[in-house]
Amino acid sequence: MKNVHPMAVTAWKPGVACLLSLFFAASAHAHADAATLAGGFATGFMHPVLGWDHVVAMVAVGLWGAFLGDRAVWTLPVVFPVVMAFGGVLGLLGVPIPFVETGIALSAVVIGAMIATASRPPLWVAAIVVGAFAIFHGYAHGAELPEAANPLLYTAGFMVATGLLHVGGIVVGLAVRWPTGAKLVRGIGALISLAGVGFLTGAL
Repeated sequence: MKNVHPMAVTAWKPGVACLLSLFFAASAHAHADAATLAGGFATGFMHPVLGWDHVVAMVAVGLWGAFLGDRAVWTLPVVFPVVMAFGGVLGLLGVPIPFVETGIALSAVVIGAMIATASRPPLWVAAIVVGAFAIFHGYAHGAELPEAANPLLYTAGFMVATGLLHVGGIVVGLAVRWPTGAKLVRGIGALISLAGVGFLTGAL
């Protein structure tokens, strides 16, 4: 093995130190991004999924949209997350809104009852009903935003989860095309409404 001149070894040291610093800096940055994502998007995504009061109401919106058919199948699932995002901003800013938990529970009661009774109001009325309740759901998400979470990623997370729950409701609601399926959908609506009563009374 050839002898390496001491001056050459000395010259390598700064270069090696620079490469190591770049490696560890990149690694730390990657971990920071992962932590931000976990504390933002993932937390926001799981927030509605882990709350049964949110789940049943959001599924109900998609279910009612499919039951009403025509433009309602996409209008209601679009109105809900858009207005919900507005409610989330109100919650994040700490704007006082009374009876938030009551509003969330009533959303399941009312929308579930609309499905169970085969109510078919004009689309604009249905959109107002859905939008009004969306404010309460969004406010709850915004008010419970973890301090470590990225607000934008957190909001994106709970909106994506909301959209997926709507899609789940729509898929089930498409069964209304058949007589037996229509009865099934109305039965699910009744169960959603009863669940809302349970949330309202504290039984669930």
